[in-house]
Formats: sequence, C-alpha cells, structure tokens
Amino acid sequence: MLYETLIEGGKHWSLTVRGGTRLRLIDRQGGANVGMLFYNPQNTLERYNAPDTLKCQHTFKLTKGHCLYSDMGRIFCSIVDDTVGWHDTICGNSDKALVAARWGDRTYQQYRNDWTQNGYDAFLVEGGKYGLGRRDLAANVNWFSKVWVAADGAMTFAAGHSPAGGHVDLRFEMDSLVLMHTCPHPLNPAADYPRGPVVVQLHKAQPASQDDFCRNSRPENVRGFANTALYQACRCLPEG
Repeated sequence: MLYETLIEGGKHWSLTVRGGTRLRLIDRQGGANVGMLFYNPQNTLERYNAPDTLKCQHTFKLTKGHCLYSDMGRIFCSIVDDTVGWHDTICGNSDKALVAARWGDRTYQQYRNDWTQNGYDAFLVEGGKYGLGRRDLAANVNWFSKVWVAADGAMTFAAGHSPAGGHVDLRFEMDSLVLMHTCPHPLNPAADYPRGPVVVQLHKAQPASQDDFCRNSRPENVRGFANTALYQACRCLPEG
C-alpha cells in the first residue's frame, strides 16, 4: 500500500491518480456514499461520460468488470474488484436546497465540522482548486449506493445496501484527476443526515493483460483499452 486516509461523512477530497495505480474505497461502517468525478489532468475538457459508460457496456449499474469512460472514448479506470455489487451512476448529486429540506440547514459558521454539506457544492469546492467550475460538472458516480427502477419508472433507493467493510477497487488506466465527496445520495431517505466514513487506499496496480477480465468483459472495452494505450504511447513520444 502506497497511501491510506480516512474521509469522514459529509466531506470532500481530490487528487491526481497516476495510471497504474489501484484505488480502493472501503465503506467503514456501512451505508456510505462516495460521489466521484474524473478528468484528464492534462486536458480537463476531457471528463467522465456516464451515458457512454453505460450504453457501451449495456448496463444500468457499475460493478466488477466495468470500465469508466471519458467523452473521448478512453478509459479512466476499470473496476477490478467489488464486494458490494451495485453502484449508482444515474442519480447525480444532492444540492443545498435538497439537504436543507430533508435534514435542515446547518451552516459551517454555526456548526463547524458538523455542518450539512451537499454533493454539488462539494464538487465545486474541489474543482475550483484546479480551475473547474459549474459548467465543468457532469453526471457523477455514487459508489456504494444502489437505486433500482420499477416497471413504471419509479426509482427506489436501497437503504443499507453496502455492508460495513465493503470495498470497490479501481485500477487507473491513465492519469486522472479525481474529485470525490462523502455527502448523502440524493435519494437517501434517512431521518438523520448520513455521515458514512470511507477509507481511501492507494496501491500499485499490475497492468491489464490481454486476457484481463475488464478488457474482455464487453467488446467495446477492447477498443477502449486500445484507445487509451494509443493516447498513453503518444504522450510518451519525445519532442522534435
């Protein structure tokens, strides 16, 4: 393990993850939510594309074997291990109005670290450190959260879906700027503001082999890995 830290519930963080790194998220107490966005640190106009990620892999959820695509057809990371089995990527973020209506408006000035932060503003705070703003936000992943859809289209949040100690491992295939928060999922109906802490670990990853499960889980992923490898190779070419 290269690094480990704990992110308390209702907080946010960001970092640039090098390709060849394995990032593990651990739901420490159960019932956590981790909102996450991805950008190319060399060109932040390239960012995570939820529609392409879902449609090219014919899925509604994310789990082991799936890859997370940029809007340039490249793969930020692939899910190489997952004990939870279902992660939401359609419901987006909580915002200030939603959090205030459901759990009350507890400002930082009044409550300090016990204030009720929301996912939208958390992303803006972290993105602002890299020159990103409102127009740069996109549909995000909600790790550890499950939302299922009934026949009539109604969406239901699965309370208690993620157990204590549940984890998901992301193998980064290219350098990626990662924004994350541990604010509540927008459909979480909990009576009290959820504060699920999450452990973040960084490990050195083994490169994807030709028979890698994620590479071969869908035909489009073979092309996605090829696009990413071409990009990485061109970035390494000497100038002149």
